[in-house]
Amino acid sequence: MSPDSTDDRPTMPFHYHLELTPAQLKITHTALRSLLDDFGHDEPEVHAVIQEVLAKLPDEHAIRAIELDREVAAEAAVDAPPETGGDDAPPAA
Repeated sequence: MSPDSTDDRPTMPFHYHLELTPAQLKITHTALRSLLDDFGHDEPEVHAVIQEVLAKLPDEHAIRAIELDREVAAEAAVDAPPETGGDDAPPAA
């Protein structure tokens, strides 16, 4: 049996906490700007929400200062397994 269709959720807005790397932040900002440009002016509600999210992100100059190639390379270096000497033979079983 399905629950009652009335919406008994609290009216308080729920807030999310999201941690992004600099590269992820730049991609998110770029995607939101693109989304904003793609929507027609006949959707003011969508424009308003996108603008609200963009207002929470760092300003345009801070986003432009993020060098995507360098950030991605730095993240890859952190995620890479540590290098071993390679000269040592594996232990005999």
